[in-house]
Amino acid sequence: MTFAAPRRSLVPALVLALALGVSTAGAAPATAPTAPGDDPVFGLANGCYALRSEQSGHFTRLTPDGYRVDARQGDAETFRVHAAQLGRFMFYGRGGEMLAHGGGNGIVATRDATPATDWTLTHTDGVYSLTATDNGNQLTTHDGRLYSSEPGLDPDGGRFTLVPASGCADFPDSEVNATGTPLSGTGPNGEVRGFIDAHVHLDANLFIGGDVHCGTPFDPQGITVALRDCPDHGTDGLPALLENVISHGTPFEQHDTTGWPTFEDWPAHDSLTHEQTYYRWVERAWRGGLRIFTNLLVNNHVLCEVYPLKSGSCNDMDTVRAQAAQAHAVQDYIDAQYGGPGRGWFRIVSSPEEVRQVAAAGKLAATLGIEVSEPFGCGIRHGVAQCTEADVDRGLDEVYDLGVRQMIVTHKFDNAFGGVRFDSGVQGVAVNAGNFLGTGRFWEAEPCTTAEHDNPLLSVGDGPAEALAALPAGVTTPVYPEGPLCNVRGLTPLGEHMIRGMTDRGMIVDIDHMSVKTADATLRILEDAGYSGVVSSHSWSDPLFYQRIYALGGFVALYAGQLDPQEREPGQDPKADRAPGFVAAWRDARAQRSEDYYFGFGYGADTNGFGPQAAPRKDAAENPLIYPYTTFDGGTVMDRQRTGERVFDLNTDGVAQYGLIPDWIADMRTAAGPDSDRIIEDMSRGAEAYLQMWERVAK
Repeated sequence: MTFAAPRRSLVPALVLALALGVSTAGAAPATAPTAPGDDPVFGLANGCYALRSEQSGHFTRLTPDGYRVDARQGDAETFRVHAAQLGRFMFYGRGGEMLAHGGGNGIVATRDATPATDWTLTHTDGVYSLTATDNGNQLTTHDGRLYSSEPGLDPDGGRFTLVPASGCADFPDSEVNATGTPLSGTGPNGEVRGFIDAHVHLDANLFIGGDVHCGTPFDPQGITVALRDCPDHGTDGLPALLENVISHGTPFEQHDTTGWPTFEDWPAHDSLTHEQTYYRWVERAWRGGLRIFTNLLVNNHVLCEVYPLKSGSCNDMDTVRAQAAQAHAVQDYIDAQYGGPGRGWFRIVSSPEEVRQVAAAGKLAATLGIEVSEPFGCGIRHGVAQCTEADVDRGLDEVYDLGVRQMIVTHKFDNAFGGVRFDSGVQGVAVNAGNFLGTGRFWEAEPCTTAEHDNPLLSVGDGPAEALAALPAGVTTPVYPEGPLCNVRGLTPLGEHMIRGMTDRGMIVDIDHMSVKTADATLRILEDAGYSGVVSSHSWSDPLFYQRIYALGGFVALYAGQLDPQEREPGQDPKADRAPGFVAAWRDARAQRSEDYYFGFGYGADTNGFGPQAAPRKDAAENPLIYPYTTFDGGTVMDRQRTGERVFDLNTDGVAQYGLIPDWIADMRTAAGPDSDRIIEDMSRGAEAYLQMWERVAK
């Protein structure tokens, strides 16, 4: 998770949050749904049917007074049967009305997708029973009308058949706009070709208490529910305090909150609280060449505790468990769209062998990782660790059983494992204030004794008054010296136990967000053990460590930011490094690679992680990415992505949502100039390089 500088002013991502308490694929899946004959329930997904009462032989029709069961087949209402989840469906009529249970025993037609439109189907001897998923009542018919009845009250009236029909309306959803067959199989040496995202947050809708993030990666009731703005954003976005501060740099910004179908102002590359990994957008990335999707379960309990709106737990590990469960619910939902368990393109994996199997089948392998500030409750308070080695062992066993294979050990705040890499500039002041609130101490810094260094620091007193207002009265704030600074905290004995516990289990150590001292000590342990399982997943470690990572056989992925160099923001800390851009940083990292290991390169999008996505290239208007384009393997044609009424174009929107990641990668050909073929080749070797690293350590 990244806190990045706002786009319009000096106000940082967390200052006010702390201070204030705070030719295309269309709507249906590109692969034809499985016929009901294959599975009589799961195979109904996305089909077109009429609903017939077995008892009377009559069909259901929609009248101005509601549904009647008195029609001949030619007069019947036809329903698009949308899979709400495995075994659950919504019946979407020609005019957009859905079959729903109302108050009492009534059945109504509604245009609002709600849990009342969600029906669980069972099939016995050619006959279906429809049960309301949210209350368990059964759909029945009596005297030509539909009713909601207690289960078993009218068994004969609750028997229906679904007769194939035509003329159904399409259930609303995002398009994918990718034509062709996704890359499948492996190369002649078993090589997996394609891209890897080493750091992304699919389930961030549940972090920080569950009310910070607007939208979800899926919803059983579809896109009109999944991609809604937050209720506290109001009708014009003006009440959206956190969004306005961290995305726009002012509390007085407005945005259109409508969502579907217009999406006038969001998602956007620099909107940090709106959903960007809706499942259809991830599908487009897969069709564009993505092979491994490293989903980091994420939370920040300090921000959760100070933010006034929350509906879930602030505890890091409670959030990890909830997000892991949701990741599997996403997998089930995608399976439901494709006709049953295991049939979708999104597969959660926990071993490199499973990745190779998934890749051979032409599907996307999703791995699980963790990025929280206090794993297993291992915070530190006034220098005292809040956990024991036994807690660490139990925690590692638990998350390993959840399928977690990659972990960030320190994140944003110092913890019982070691020191953290500072956030720089004004937002560093705010995060430092959070470090005080979480640990009882501000960051302690000293001049670095090595070439590696942590990010530059502003003295807390030099930060905005809003950040200081979040602190208790009378607190003495630190003043930091000039020059390269390093966190005085390194890897603790408990941190060493954590690293060794991860290696004992064959897990991948992500050194991002570690202080220089913590990262150096961690790498020394891994070097002594000859352990390859180490990554820098999204540019949050000193680049001078890359050579040591590569020498171990580890893997480097850069933050998926601007392809071209970026100047400092107006008023940004002058000590802050000028961002070199992804292409230049790739060249630098490539120069540090080891010839002893297979080389490939990755990106860490950090999508949904409070970090802006890539804006358009500065010269995009004069030298744009040309649509449609063909993927690196030549198998898929990608056109501009459409969601509802909005059409996304990398040249004007940047990476507004995850479906534009393939466009961003294709644009590397232009940004890299004479190195265009080499960078695409390295990116297409990324999945295999990560896999070989993982295979060297997996248990």
